[in-house]
Amino acid sequence: MQDTHISLAHGNGGRYMRELIEEIFARHLANPELDVQADAVSLSLDSNDILFTTDGFTVQPLEFPGGNIGSLAVHGTTNDLAVAGAIPKYLSLNAFIEEGLEIKTLDRIIKTLAETASEIGVKVVAGDTKVLRRGEGGGLYLATTGIGVRNGHLLTMKNIKDGDAIIVSGPVGDHGIAVMLAREAFGLRGDIKSDAASVLNLTKAAHKFAGLCFMRDPTRGGIATVCTEMQRATGMGVRLMQAQLPVREPVQSVCDMLGYDPMYLACEGRVVAVVDASEAPALLQVWQSLEEGREAAVIGRIDSAIPYVLMETEIGGERILEELEDDPLPRIC
Repeated sequence: MQDTHISLAHGNGGRYMRELIEEIFARHLANPELDVQADAVSLSLDSNDILFTTDGFTVQPLEFPGGNIGSLAVHGTTNDLAVAGAIPKYLSLNAFIEEGLEIKTLDRIIKTLAETASEIGVKVVAGDTKVLRRGEGGGLYLATTGIGVRNGHLLTMKNIKDGDAIIVSGPVGDHGIAVMLAREAFGLRGDIKSDAASVLNLTKAAHKFAGLCFMRDPTRGGIATVCTEMQRATGMGVRLMQAQLPVREPVQSVCDMLGYDPMYLACEGRVVAVVDASEAPALLQVWQSLEEGREAAVIGRIDSAIPYVLMETEIGGERILEELEDDPLPRIC
């Protein structure tokens, strides 16, 4: 393929499209289950308990410190399966490519996507490509579907009880700030990296605890959104402790300068877990023994005595965390 940029011809079903699929997508994603000529694929799951999820990804810039839209798509989809108690097995991939995107950029992104999937042990088995006219897309949009098999007991907000502990697996807000700085928004620059990563090791470890009630990856809207969802679903309040919330110093500094709240910033490699208070110390110890959870912390508890999400501040005050309405940052996904 001699072209340097995507043209509308790459989406017309002819030679250019075939070469694009064969020389980028099939080359990086090749596996026995992926048949680029077939309209459907047969999969072996060896389980009657299947979990299924779907997601879409749009981020600017397409490449940022700590990842790109390709790794983000794999992590985002497989993490949704992992926190639900599944082992991810298969992905489908739809790529919406804007006319004019540099083919080298697309190649790097799909290469990273393939490497990320391989590291997790998940296979991309089906897909499709569409080319959008110039100005109709953000360079590249990805849509994914994930299939996994259940690996533990059923997790649901209905399991949550008064007094249960809330644990986060690591520092929050890294992804949101990393993407913002990569845009050089507000004239700021920094070396903060996205936390985008697989949470599968964390979730598999957590599933060994019978008192585990619920897990969620705090992506758009951050931890505050997860907590408000729990409050609405259970009718019980959430009491959080700011002093115990892990936030990296550079992230906090940017938030202080620009008036952002780390509680609402997106994470792409963290888990929020709700667990019986008696098992919280043991789960925390297990997570902290893993590379992915070294900075895990207990950040709060379920409190039926209040009807909202309450943050106890470091100076001894209290503030209510409201449900997110406006974007806390320029849109990042």
